Amino acid sequence: MAIKYSVQQKSQAGIKGGGHRKYYASVVNSGEVTIDDMVRDIQEICSLSEPNIRATVAAFETVIKNKLTDSLVVRLDELGAFYPALSSEGKTNEEDVNETCIRKVGINYRPDSRMIRAMKQAGYAKVIPEKKKKRKKDRD
Repeated sequence: MAIKYSVQQKSQAGIKGGGHRKYYASVVNSGEVTIDDMVRDIQEICSLSEPNIRATVAAFETVIKNKLTDSLVVRLDELGAFYPALSSEGKTNEEDVNETCIRKVGINYRPDSRMIRAMKQAGYAKVIPEKKKKRKKDRD
């Protein structure tokens, strides 16, 4: 297993005209994996049947959602922790802050150190992007 990356040129943020451009490594996603895919993988490594795994995953999602909406941190051992997050408008007086100031609600994820270590040990594979072929319409 290796984390795939490509090289991307980026300009300096906040500098008119982009400043000095530099090259950076950027993750290349290889697609996505669905619950169906993961259920099949889990079924291969344990004795549970597909319906049992699917029901467990569905229940797990519901429990996590309920715990997060109760302002609880959901710690999943080696996976890490999920926790509720807010973004709000700033006010000069404490008493002026209320729920109308909340602009965004979300969920943050903080991986466990073992998860981070696994990512670091995965290795890396540089991906050279294929050159885009010009369509006939673009050449004319």
